Amino acid sequence: MPKLRRAMAWLVDFALVVALASALAVLTFHRVSALVTDVPELATRGGFDLLTSRGDLLDASQDLGLSLWDKSVLYVQQAFGLLVLTVFLYQWACLALAGRTVGKAVAGLRVTPALPRGVRAARRAAVTTAADVAVYAVACVLLVEGQVVLSVLVWAVAVVLFLLNAMPVLSPGHRSLADRVAGTAVTGIRVSRPVATPLARTS
Repeated sequence: MPKLRRAMAWLVDFALVVALASALAVLTFHRVSALVTDVPELATRGGFDLLTSRGDLLDASQDLGLSLWDKSVLYVQQAFGLLVLTVFLYQWACLALAGRTVGKAVAGLRVTPALPRGVRAARRAAVTTAADVAVYAVACVLLVEGQVVLSVLVWAVAVVLFLLNAMPVLSPGHRSLADRVAGTAVTGIRVSRPVATPLARTS
């Protein structure tokens, strides 16, 4: 069934995204941990801040803590930015070069018409990336920055965008929002059958 094959293709591609996100999470954790374990740098900065604060230990410790927090948030932002960029490049490269992602290849699906390395492939990749990853990434970054209310609102927008992209697949045309924006459709790969020759018919 086309719906099940589209779902399977999405699950395979999303599994790749989860694997990438997990690797970036581990990398970011190690980068943040390195900030705390870098004792010589922290000691030097802490001593300098103490001298310039005229004995105000509270201000010196607060400045040092805020500096560490800002760097940690920056590392998280970089990780999410790299995730979004990689997913977009994956979608764009697969569609432009092969007309299908790894998930669609496993499910025996192809994007038609063939997408050239241009605007159409970029449009489809952009919508897919936004619906599956990008808006959620923005919501997570806002949450890390302490913007809880705005994060919840962006998260709601992400859910709506995901549904707008996924639900039309259940319609008779089976065209997602990404398909409509790019002017494409996802179809099964046709396997050409050998033409029977007269010799084959008589044998």
